[in-house]
Amino acid sequence: MVEHRTRVLLFRHAETSDPTVFHGAESDIGLGLRGERQAERLAAYLATRKPDVLVCSAMRRARDTAAPVAVACGLTPEIEPELHERQLGGLSGLPSGDRSGPWMQTVQRWMQGDTAFSLLGAESFDEVRERVVGAWNRVTQRHAGKTIAIIAHGAVIKVLLLSIVPTHSPADWMRLGAIHNVTLHELVPAGELPEGGWILERFNERVIAEGQSSPDF
Repeated sequence: MVEHRTRVLLFRHAETSDPTVFHGAESDIGLGLRGERQAERLAAYLATRKPDVLVCSAMRRARDTAAPVAVACGLTPEIEPELHERQLGGLSGLPSGDRSGPWMQTVQRWMQGDTAFSLLGAESFDEVRERVVGAWNRVTQRHAGKTIAIIAHGAVIKVLLLSIVPTHSPADWMRLGAIHNVTLHELVPAGELPEGGWILERFNERVIAEGQSSPDF
């Protein structure tokens, strides 16, 4: 019997109905018209990749992105609540184009190694990492040897990549750049066990038309 390697196709959800502000875990906003088109095109793309499993967070924007994918791929989405977006506290609802003030102060502290730092009641890097890496390990161990499509959120994806890819660390936050809607991050285990880390084979790759939309984190 041939053993297959675990492969994860990781995406941020499609564009929301208001991409001009930060939407944390406090905002269960749905998709806009552009986001709905993106979700349909993502579904067509994933139908060609034939994932064995579809996982998404419980947030509406992730579930709405997963819905057409589920139809196109003949899968029932598995909900992983711990993949929800970062809790932003007082940052929630602020203009997403404003990269100064509390947000940039937070990023700078994280890049300097103070990953427990947070402002305005938002989750720290450490708090996001603890729940998201735990969710990632549960999903990938439960579906070892399969191709897994995961639909999550911008900050979740960035913290995850900076935590599980051995060549990355919080110091690379700015170098990694923004996580765009419905772009592909493709990962495979670095060794036989996920605990050995993951190889990032494709990062932020545009796989559908309109893939590069609102940046986040």
